[in-house]
Amino acid sequence: MFDSILVANRGEIAARVLRTAVSQGYRTIAVYSEADAEAPHVRLADEAVCIGPPPVAESYLDINRVVSAALQSGAGAIHPGYGFLSENASFVRACEAADIVFIGPPAPAVELMGNKAKARQRMLTAGVACVPGYEGEDVSDDALLAAADNIGFPIMVKAAAGGGGRGMRLVDNPAGLAKALSRARSEARHAFGCDQLILEKAFFGPRHVEIQVMADSHGHVIHLGERDCSIQRRHQKVIEESPCPVVTEQLREDMGIAAVSAAQSIGYCGAGTVEFLLDASGQFYFLEMNTRLQVEHPVTEMITGIDLVALQIDVAQGRRLPYSQDDITFNGHAIEARLYAEDPARGFLPCTGKVEHWRPPVGDAVRVDSGIATGLEITPYYDPMLAKVIAWGPDRESARRRLRESLKKTVLYGVTTNRRFLVDVLGKHSFVSGKATTAFIDKEFSADDLAQAVPGFEQAAAAAVVHYQVQCDVALARAVSIAAPLREWSSTGSLVSRYRYASGEATIDLTVYTDGGGTYCVRCQNHQIEVRVIACEAQLIRLELAGHVTEVYAVPIDERRIHLSMDGESWVFENLLGRGAPDSAQGTDGRVLAPMHGRVTEISVDKGQRVQQGSRLAILEAMKMEHEITAPTGGTVQHVACTKQQQVGIDDLLFEITLD
Repeated sequence: MFDSILVANRGEIAARVLRTAVSQGYRTIAVYSEADAEAPHVRLADEAVCIGPPPVAESYLDINRVVSAALQSGAGAIHPGYGFLSENASFVRACEAADIVFIGPPAPAVELMGNKAKARQRMLTAGVACVPGYEGEDVSDDALLAAADNIGFPIMVKAAAGGGGRGMRLVDNPAGLAKALSRARSEARHAFGCDQLILEKAFFGPRHVEIQVMADSHGHVIHLGERDCSIQRRHQKVIEESPCPVVTEQLREDMGIAAVSAAQSIGYCGAGTVEFLLDASGQFYFLEMNTRLQVEHPVTEMITGIDLVALQIDVAQGRRLPYSQDDITFNGHAIEARLYAEDPARGFLPCTGKVEHWRPPVGDAVRVDSGIATGLEITPYYDPMLAKVIAWGPDRESARRRLRESLKKTVLYGVTTNRRFLVDVLGKHSFVSGKATTAFIDKEFSADDLAQAVPGFEQAAAAAVVHYQVQCDVALARAVSIAAPLREWSSTGSLVSRYRYASGEATIDLTVYTDGGGTYCVRCQNHQIEVRVIACEAQLIRLELAGHVTEVYAVPIDERRIHLSMDGESWVFENLLGRGAPDSAQGTDGRVLAPMHGRVTEISVDKGQRVQQGSRLAILEAMKMEHEITAPTGGTVQHVACTKQQQVGIDDLLFEITLD
């Protein structure tokens, strides 16, 4: 028995676990790195212990530091969340050795399922269908190349250890296999400390469907239905929902039986997820088992009414599951969207920066799990997921509409996010109709679809009116005294203000006229639009714009710049008048700049070396992923401006190439 819980994680999952633990009366302990000292999860706990500097290897992945924090704080149990040490058998054993309860499965189950090769072998023995592949003991390049020929292309190369899409490569033909093996080994070695690989036949356009299981220490195992996780980028999930739109009652029963059998075959205890590929014929194949709580667990909670974290804690206390399989019922539909700090227009590259303003959506049947707050710095050290927005509805369509509108009203300024992309996903016909597969993003989104939206005249007009009001407020605040009736009076008969907003290489020149009363006339060249302020509450402004009513959310940055959200889009509008022309773009041809903050883990060229366009120059590790830096053009490496293991910032100079 234990009465205190240390959460060995950070961000939204740490906050989510802490909330349940607090609600159940447990004393709670958070851990944090030096980079997370001001993070929300630290403030939620009764006690917090710093476990080291920002790099994960020196903090959240350091078993000794985490266990020491538990012993120091007197924690009786540790909840690992997901990621980090949640699927590390050595960590489980370290907890046991320190007489600390691990809120999760036993070490042998974690170890077995943590190795995809051994997991496949066990599932085949248990009679669970697996994707055709190779999981032999000989993992040399020669053995894998021979196995790939037997399986047939396309092939999926996967790290035997770990998950999260790291150490995974899709290979279409034999010519690309050797390079894929090299890159997958490197990424797996850095991420998991193990470069063992397996091969699986690649399926194009299947669904990714998983079954939530729960088991107690008394041999009782149940499942809590399925989740569809087909919409992914970089092999990582973006949208999840439950139930799956194409799963029938019979298929749910068959998949549930297979998942329960998988759990029973390894002596499982706690929460776990068995992942399957589901083809168009209804045949499903075992992919892997995650021996932890999943990121997407809230959709299961919303349709079952069961707190999975509370169940995890109860099972860890030695209690029996309070449910039989017949007790599990499903009510309505739930969909989850993952809000990432990433730029879809740049290949979904992770982004860093300061959260200048965070306003999560609110509403009936809407849930937000987040680990951020206004003022928090998003660093390159950790996963770029910021929050999860989940919506429930009595049916799929109502859940979809509710989630889409909630995302439109989500406000996060200061860091580039995938918010608009998520809104667009939920509006695509193939998603609306429930026909989306793992090929969804590649099929539905072109480069133009992912490009940053450019504001038009109406958006600029709204910004100008809000900007005008901000400037009036500043002027009034600076005045010694002014009578309220004179607030919008001018001796010229009307108040006029001019703005020049930059949008990429284009500029929008606007003139704002008002005679008072909250009505404005905005002109741009030969165009004119009338804007009326209907209501204003804090930063939320209701406008009548060209005859239709819309809401904007605006936060001033300074007298020249404002953040503005409108129609599901967000922009920074800066008035250039009075400050000269915009600064010219940095960099010249031949300069290779860092696309993000990160650590240089490999430098592949030397000064004086000739390179071809597309040649690898370096490997940059950021937010738990490796990114290949390639030559933008052919030429000679004139200057190597970075060093191995150096931490670089976005747009830092890495290389200079003299052009051919």
